[in-house]
Amino acid sequence: MFAIGTDTFLISPLLPVLRQEFHVSTASSGWMVSAYALGYALFALVAGPVSDRLNRKHVMICGMAAFSLSTGLCAAAVGFWSMVLFRFLAGVSAAVVSPQIWASIPVLLPREKILQGMGIATAGLSIAQMLGLPIGSFFAAHSWNLPFIVIGLFSLLLTFLIPFLLPSIPPRNPSADRLSLLKPYAGLLSSRIAVTAFAAYFIFQIGNFAAFSFLGSWLSGDFGLNVAQIGQVMLFLGLGNMLGSLFGSRLSQKLGRSRTLILGILVNSLMFPLLSLTGNIAGIEVELIVIFGIGGILFPIMMSSLQSLSDTARGTVSALANTLMYFGTTIGAAAAGGIYQASGIFLGVTLLTLLCFVLSAFLFRKSGVAAT
Repeated sequence: MFAIGTDTFLISPLLPVLRQEFHVSTASSGWMVSAYALGYALFALVAGPVSDRLNRKHVMICGMAAFSLSTGLCAAAVGFWSMVLFRFLAGVSAAVVSPQIWASIPVLLPREKILQGMGIATAGLSIAQMLGLPIGSFFAAHSWNLPFIVIGLFSLLLTFLIPFLLPSIPPRNPSADRLSLLKPYAGLLSSRIAVTAFAAYFIFQIGNFAAFSFLGSWLSGDFGLNVAQIGQVMLFLGLGNMLGSLFGSRLSQKLGRSRTLILGILVNSLMFPLLSLTGNIAGIEVELIVIFGIGGILFPIMMSSLQSLSDTARGTVSALANTLMYFGTTIGAAAAGGIYQASGIFLGVTLLTLLCFVLSAFLFRKSGVAAT
C-alpha cells in the first residue's frame, strides 16, 4: 500500500516539470493524473470478481510485477501520450493489487485482529500521503525520471518478497462461474444492508474529497502559500492519518465499531467548517492532525465493515469500494469546484462536506453494517 500510495501522490509535484518536458498546457497535464485514476477505477470492477476465483497470492505477484514494470516505464516516456499510457497501465496494475490486500486481511488474521490489520494497511497509504510529495520533489531535483525508477525498483523488490512472506490464499468458492463478471456484483448488491452501506461509503467519499481537493487552493489563495509551503502543511495531514490508522483500533475496541464510526463522521462534519474559519497556519495544522487522525480511524472500520458483507467475494467488495472512492473523488471535486468558484470561500465547500457526512452517518447507522 505504501508503494502504490507513493506512486499515486508523487505525480503531483512533478506536473510542472512534466508539463515543460512534454510541452503541454496545464489543463492537458492533468491527464497524467486522471489516466492513473481512470485505469484504476475501470479495471478494479473487473479485477475484483476475477481475483475472487483465483489464489490471491498469485494475483498479487502478477499485479505487483506489472505495477513495477508500468511505473518503471513512466521513466522512459518519450512524450505526453506515452506517459498517459504508462500512467493508465500503472493504475490498472494497482487495481489488481489493492483489492487483494484488503481481501486478504480478514482471511489471514483472527477476528479480533482484523481492524488492527486494516489500520496497518491504511497506515501504508497514510505514510505515502505524508511522504509522497517530498519524496517526489527530492528525486525530481536530480531528474524527473528518477522517482519512477526508484518506486519501480522498490515494487520489484516487493514482488520478489511476496512468494516468501505471504501464504497461499486459495479462493473460498472455486466452483463459481468463471465467465460471469456481473454475477458477484448482483449477488452482493441483492442485500439491502450492502446497498445502504456502499451508498454511505460513496457519499462519505464525495464529501471527503470535496474538501481535500481544494485544501491546497484555499491555502494558496487565502494565506499566500507556495507549493513547498503547502506540502509542509500537508505533512500534518499525513501525520494525523498515520497516527489514527495505527492506534485507532484501540479506541474502536473500547467504544465499539458502530459508535466510533458514527461519532467520528459527525465530529469531522463539524471540524471541516471549523477548519475553513481558522485564520492562522498553526491552528490549521493542529486541526488537520485531528481531522485526518479521525479519518485514519474511520477508514479501517469502513473497509472491515464492508468486507464483512461477504466471505466469498471479498475482492469484489474491495474493488467496488475502490471504484466508488474514485468516482466519489471525481464528483466531490467537480461539485466543490463549482461551489468554490461561485462563493469564493472555502466555507461553502466544507458545508457540502458537512451535509455529505451527516447523510453518510445516517446511512451507515441504518445499514447496521458496522455492528456485524
